[in-house]
Amino acid sequence: MDPLAGLLEGPRARGAFMIRACFEPPWAVRVEDRAPLTVMLMARGDAWITPDGGGERVRLRPGDLAIARGPEPYTCGDTPGTAPQALILPGGECRYPDGSSLNGSMDLGVRTWGDRPDAPIVMLIGTYLMQGEISGRLLDALPPLLTLPAEVWKCPLTPLLTEEIVRDEPGQEVVLDRLLDLLVISALRAWFSRPEAAAPAWYRALGDPVVGRALRLIQDDPAHPWTVSALAARAGVSRAALARRFTDLVGEPPMAYLTAWRLALAADRLRDTEDTLAAIARRVGYGSAFALSSAFKRAYGVSPQEHRTRAA
Repeated sequence: MDPLAGLLEGPRARGAFMIRACFEPPWAVRVEDRAPLTVMLMARGDAWITPDGGGERVRLRPGDLAIARGPEPYTCGDTPGTAPQALILPGGECRYPDGSSLNGSMDLGVRTWGDRPDAPIVMLIGTYLMQGEISGRLLDALPPLLTLPAEVWKCPLTPLLTEEIVRDEPGQEVVLDRLLDLLVISALRAWFSRPEAAAPAWYRALGDPVVGRALRLIQDDPAHPWTVSALAARAGVSRAALARRFTDLVGEPPMAYLTAWRLALAADRLRDTEDTLAAIARRVGYGSAFALSSAFKRAYGVSPQEHRTRAA
């Protein structure tokens, strides 16, 4: 498996929150929706994003894109010092800063919200509402806030998203979900290619001739009954050498990585298929549904059935 494809195959929006936000300065919105991932694409004008917790604030100009990884709050506004006029809560609920409901007072039409449709500031926003829509491995690889300036990344999806986000056609939510997925994948592919991207340790380790071989064996055939000795033999080194080098580069031993990989695959299949737990267990390398269920609950804190129900 192409390691980048493996990392980016996770985004699968389902009824994502999509909106065209239109503002007249001064404006600011505080976001406390705890969403796992939000994409902000500047269509017109400028905006500042100020994360909570002392993170570095960033300025977005036309064509720039930002991706915020939840659940930490942040504020978007025309300047970093503008007081928020609205509060975004989980599920896309909008309130005034004092907690009272906006009662649709800023609705401007189909997926359009703000001061007026022809305002000088227009931001296209897409939010994954559920944790299961984005793989944990992908979220772990991202900083709390990343940006792609327009001059280093020309997004071919911007005109299409601008047009589609305000349409009200049958099946439109599915169209927008897939557009959001494509936007995220395209943006992250461009971001991971940049030198400042802090790729996860396992991703960087794929370039190592020994550890990279072991990682690809695990990723390509997780159901195989791998042992450290078997991986070491295929990588052409001793068992001790592989264990030491793997742990140094990846940050965890080979068998711990194998377990996490198998469970991540199982979580995705529980979310995306109707396969039985026994079938999933066989596919990801567990001898029985009971063995998979026990390992899954230890790692995720919920049973496989609970995970599937929440994702649905």
